[in-house]
Amino acid sequence: MESSILVINSGSSSLKFSLLDTATHQVIAKGIAEELKTPRANFTIKANNAKETDKLDDPSFEGAMQRLFDELEERGLKRTVMAVGHRVVNGIDKFTHPVRLTDKIVDEIEALKPYAPLHNPPAAAAMRAAMKVMPELPQVAVFDTAFHSTMPEYAFRYAVPDDWYQDYGVRRYGFHGTSYKYVSNRAAQLLNIPIEDSAFVIAHIGSGASLAAVLNGQSVDTTMGFTPLDGIVMCTRAGSVDPAIIPYMMDRLGESAEEIVDDLNHRSGLLGMSGFSSDQREVSAAATKGDEKSAIAMETLAYSIAKNIAAMMVALPRVDALIFTAGAGENASGLRAGIVEHLKVFNYQIDKDQNRRIRGRNGLDGVISEKGTPVIMAIRTNEELVIAEETEAVVSGKKAAAKGKGAKAAKRPRFTPRNWNDE
Repeated sequence: MESSILVINSGSSSLKFSLLDTATHQVIAKGIAEELKTPRANFTIKANNAKETDKLDDPSFEGAMQRLFDELEERGLKRTVMAVGHRVVNGIDKFTHPVRLTDKIVDEIEALKPYAPLHNPPAAAAMRAAMKVMPELPQVAVFDTAFHSTMPEYAFRYAVPDDWYQDYGVRRYGFHGTSYKYVSNRAAQLLNIPIEDSAFVIAHIGSGASLAAVLNGQSVDTTMGFTPLDGIVMCTRAGSVDPAIIPYMMDRLGESAEEIVDDLNHRSGLLGMSGFSSDQREVSAAATKGDEKSAIAMETLAYSIAKNIAAMMVALPRVDALIFTAGAGENASGLRAGIVEHLKVFNYQIDKDQNRRIRGRNGLDGVISEKGTPVIMAIRTNEELVIAEETEAVVSGKKAAAKGKGAKAAKRPRFTPRNWNDE
């Protein structure tokens, strides 16, 4: 192995990492520092088919980053790292391409805290830590939102007062962009069609979940909005709800708006409806055993996804494939079947044997629909690979890094007003 890219994905109290070989794209080492900023902070690394976990003496982001590079040094891997790629959840419309990091750029990313309060500040902390521990390494930020910068304005606008959008940036941004980029390219490869002439509806169903309509490799619509709370039902998030519920429940519970939004983010979804778990596997198992709350929760989840799949179809001239990806999308065959059951009006039909066989944990991608019916696929996502590739492209000069407001992404479709007069 001559060179590698280190991919960092930071959370509010965690730092995940993957080291990928630039030639083979194989993961050489991966791990996580968890419970940062607490006395319980620990560090886990997996490499050479071995896993090690122990206490992290310095529980800060800088301490975690130093430990990571020390571990790589011990294994003779540090010298191979050519760059570090950081996942950033929200770059709004300021960053529509990967950007090479400077102190100023990190400040700008952190300043986007109002748009992603749980994600951007820890990402900035991890960036500063990496830049301090390894100042000679080029660092690149890759944004979840960038992929959706090609959405037409009528798809990303909310019907709110115009100054809310113009002055305060209230619009749909969308997330999970690196996943959609990988999956759409992989689907085109498997179907042997050019990505430049393809049309997919992709369901990224993990703990956070969203759908996207991807036309010719570009996003034209998605379900997550101004924040990751919008859209379909998720594990702990409510998805789209009537906003008037917020002041109503503030009055009933005596809570602040922030507390109600926190309830919608962390106490809702499968967890809120089942009353005991946010894990789709546990809730579906309880539903199968006859637990009524769990059964309703699972049906609500499946219906929410199916209804939004139909909505995403409106953005496309045709659908070459409906694709499931991410944790539950790749592995939960029962959930996939339940979603498709609601799509009979479009003649979608599951091949039961293929649906049981094609699972991410089995290392398989492929078609799970009945022959002669519209194509349904399950594909393993690989967000780390996309981040590594984007990072390498910026560092090698193959892709221009964004500066200031960010380089332009793929050209947004031109909006042509129609004639609304009766014809």
